[in-house]
Amino acid sequence: MTDRDFVDKMVVSRAERNPRFRQQLDAARRRRELLRTLAQRRERHGQTQTAVAAAMETSQSSVARLESTAADAKISTVDRYAESLGYVVQYHLIPATEGACAPAVVVHESGHRERARS
Repeated sequence: MTDRDFVDKMVVSRAERNPRFRQQLDAARRRRELLRTLAQRRERHGQTQTAVAAAMETSQSSVARLESTAADAKISTVDRYAESLGYVVQYHLIPATEGACAPAVVVHESGHRERARS
């Protein structure tokens, strides 16, 4: 068994003080996975942050922040980002008891289904 590192200890400590902490942490992970997947799609399609920013009517620095640090981005911003790449974001409600085992992001491409890491 491995020793717990600082992050593990911090999560345990926070979870002891706030019973909802692990749920909040998981929700943040799912948001980051969505934004990471969008950034990967942008790169795969050969688009620059500047081109996406122009399509979204925002700045390149806003797109860079969205891709790197915006863990709590507005849904409308994420929708505009996806639309600039030719995607729409769909929302699925999954029972909380099943949420941890469901993939955070599922990408549909040209008639086949590709799953991102969860």
